[in-house]
Amino acid sequence: MAEGTTAGPATRTTRDLAKAATSGWLGTAMEFMDFQLYSLAAAIVFNQLFFPDVSPAIGLIAAMATYGVGYVARLAGALYFGRMGDRIGRKRVLYLTILLMGASTTLIGVLPTYAQIGLLAPILLVVLRLVQGFGAGAEIAGATVMLTEYAPVQRRGLIASLVSLGTNSGTLAASALWAFLLAVLSEEQLLAWGWRLPFLLSFVLMIFAVWLRRSLKESPVFEERADVVDGRAVSRAEAGGVLEKGLRQRKGKAFFLALGLRFGQAGNSGLVQTFLVGYIASTLLVDRSIPTDAIVYGSILGFATVPVVGLLGDRFGRRPMYAVLSVLTVVLAFPLVLMITSGSTVALVLGMVLALNVGVLGLFSLESVTMAELFGARTRFTQLALAKEIGGILATAIGPVVAATLTAVTGSWWPIAAMLVAYSLITLVATVLSPETRGRDLVELEDAA
Repeated sequence: MAEGTTAGPATRTTRDLAKAATSGWLGTAMEFMDFQLYSLAAAIVFNQLFFPDVSPAIGLIAAMATYGVGYVARLAGALYFGRMGDRIGRKRVLYLTILLMGASTTLIGVLPTYAQIGLLAPILLVVLRLVQGFGAGAEIAGATVMLTEYAPVQRRGLIASLVSLGTNSGTLAASALWAFLLAVLSEEQLLAWGWRLPFLLSFVLMIFAVWLRRSLKESPVFEERADVVDGRAVSRAEAGGVLEKGLRQRKGKAFFLALGLRFGQAGNSGLVQTFLVGYIASTLLVDRSIPTDAIVYGSILGFATVPVVGLLGDRFGRRPMYAVLSVLTVVLAFPLVLMITSGSTVALVLGMVLALNVGVLGLFSLESVTMAELFGARTRFTQLALAKEIGGILATAIGPVVAATLTAVTGSWWPIAAMLVAYSLITLVATVLSPETRGRDLVELEDAA
């Protein structure tokens, strides 16, 4: 064993837990506010501002593709910051990621458009999207790991679901901002300057989040790890026999299970929160404020859905709740998309609200704790971040582009419902194959599977 002082039992007060919960909620809210601001802008105005010389259908595909490139950068950020978080602690990484996200989002708000500088405009948009994604790649994983490792075991699902409430808060704030702009600004005002306001306002949230994280204490699980000496994880050569069991275990199974669990929520999110908003406005020719309002209503309901699912996961286990929500999404996919595309405003709003809460937010509440419990303490941050971001690339980023292409080719809504079914079935299969992780000791170095 390396020389140094190994950490004893790490204690945290209720105040420490509250600060960690607020930090995790706020950082995740900021990440999802930034990304929802971008995704709604991509669906509503970016095709006109940055891709004006193409048809509406091609412009929507181009805007969705620009939205998707951020997920490539997220993967790089997940690997880079995930390894850093497992090696030197969660706190330092969370400080860096919030700075990167906030700065890049603010700068999007001052970008010149295609009409002002031509092709350089979408190029700069992609660059900032890449920087934003690089920082965001480890933000939600870090917040999830930190909050799960802080939480008392009997309430781990409920407390970890605060990360999901952060995503919901960010989605709600971004959707509400866009709904307000669409309601009070004319088309000319929105395209001239109104679209910039939400991006510029995110600067205020970044300053507060940075201030809060400066005084956050490190994760108690990180400090209690057998391989952490003087606040840093030792190498394999330095570890001696203390890591033998954790290092001997073959990695891979838990990662692929986590990836499968991620697929349903990630894919459904890209379809419901991003693609459908643009599809309803550009293809169904429904007023853009209606699907945006539906996301707002669904996010409000999510403040009840997320903690209730977290509590039920603590009571009945992660696997039963995953199975229930996945099956419900499969059964409801075609009826919900039919409601959304029926031409009735009431049916559209109700369909989107239900799809968001059952197929996205409910699964996200479970994902926050289950994926963290699947992995061993030594590589939890890295594996969780990579599983989230690879799932994001394969489902959330690519999904809207595929959906835009399929609906354009078929001229119908059924590919959207079919993709919801496919994503949810992947998660259902992963649920069947996964072990129950409720109550697991998070200090253990080996994976649960």
